[in-house]
Amino acid sequence: MSLLRMTGISKRFGATRALEDVSFEVGPGEVMALIGENGAGKSTLMKILSGAYQPDGGTMELGGQPYRPSGPHDARLSGVGMIYQELTLAPHLSIEDNILLGRETHRFGFLRRGAQRPRVREILSRLGHGDLDPRTPVSELSVGLQQLVEIGRALALDARVIVFDEPTSSLTRHDAARLFEIIRRLREQGLGIIYISHFLEEVRTVCQRYTVLRDGRSVGSGDLKDAAESQIVSLMVGRSVADLFPGVPHTPGECVVRVEGLSGRRMPRELSLEIRRGEILGIAGLVGAGRTEFLRCLFGLDAVKSGSVKVAGIVQSPTPQRMIAAGLGLVSEDRKGEGLAQVRSIADNLTYSRMEVYSRCGVLDVRRRDEAARGWMQTLQVKARGPSQPVVELSGGNQQKVAIARVLHQDADVLLLDEPTRGIDVGTKSEIYRLMGEAAAAGKAVIFVSSYFAELRHVCDRIAVLARGRLRDTRAASEWTEETLLQTSIGVSEGD
Repeated sequence: MSLLRMTGISKRFGATRALEDVSFEVGPGEVMALIGENGAGKSTLMKILSGAYQPDGGTMELGGQPYRPSGPHDARLSGVGMIYQELTLAPHLSIEDNILLGRETHRFGFLRRGAQRPRVREILSRLGHGDLDPRTPVSELSVGLQQLVEIGRALALDARVIVFDEPTSSLTRHDAARLFEIIRRLREQGLGIIYISHFLEEVRTVCQRYTVLRDGRSVGSGDLKDAAESQIVSLMVGRSVADLFPGVPHTPGECVVRVEGLSGRRMPRELSLEIRRGEILGIAGLVGAGRTEFLRCLFGLDAVKSGSVKVAGIVQSPTPQRMIAAGLGLVSEDRKGEGLAQVRSIADNLTYSRMEVYSRCGVLDVRRRDEAARGWMQTLQVKARGPSQPVVELSGGNQQKVAIARVLHQDADVLLLDEPTRGIDVGTKSEIYRLMGEAAAAGKAVIFVSSYFAELRHVCDRIAVLARGRLRDTRAASEWTEETLLQTSIGVSEGD
């Protein structure tokens, strides 16, 4: 029996077909993976489920009854909960106030906290966190516990189906493991779970079945235990998995950056490393290992306490202005917070670090700059209306392409890429791998930070592993396995 059934769902926006005859279902006590590239139709399908959009065709059933919510509030009252990638909490309010927001117990206009608190404690216990004090302000919680509060709010509305949209993108491995345990608890309580993620390995960890969307259509579904990863990826992108890691021939050359004994205020710690032209150097490690701190110190965003950085043999005192002038370009892991100016145009973002080529006597030649931006958009296959479109309106994958285009337009000799493939679809990841290979083939050095060991092994020439801010080992990528990368990341030797 299905808890939720969506049959023949179609949706168009003008001439654009977003969904065409999509069918999808999830049973009680089941975790269903909804998989697809950015733009495949996942978000549109879930917005129809949550009442944000009305379908043009098709039917829905919830608990065996016809279901057609008039809006998001109606969907929540019907038992559909949404846990978005970006949390929607009031940080200044307590756990209790956030969980019961809009559902408070009151009398004559006064809150009855004594009457409602047992309900909050019961919800927290269902989630395995009965030890939390409901009076704790949400702002004092870790991201993982804030996400738990969001789930608790859905349970307060007696949710029968909960949708998790890229729930681990901002979580540490520890918090992700705790989330998986919460999802297991919810499944055992008979809820239906829809799980959306680009990480196929975590999909296999938490889900039983899958449905793949491509170009607005459902192109495959089944039991995960019966499906090879290559089969799922081929359904997602419409091509062989062998094409996902395009091998662009390149040959490492002489050392372009030499780091000796580099230490920041907290991390890294006495780190020494050489980066060569025409090389893709991977930086592996767990969250908190100091990977991002290393790039920030190298680029001059964080203060350097000791050690030296030489670029092309010249000692640098790192500041962003000096390092840009020395040929370094950084793509931040925090795309929204500091990687891009979200409200500015594609052309603005793409050219900010090298605008002098489009100006004369302090006057910007907008036409010539926009022409250059169009060229980079075409080269990187950025899907947008044009260079004047605000970055905030682009998909995550296209925003990431703009961030990478900026350092390529800057003509940086050394590309510092911090988690450039996080939160984007498989097809866009493949394009970014190709861009890194082409940059190396052009004689540039690429430093590639990633939490995904498989892509490091396929894309990089060498991989350096950090743990607690220190460099543990550096080897050719072919000499690493995912097991040895993990062992080294957590400080376990291969013989242990």
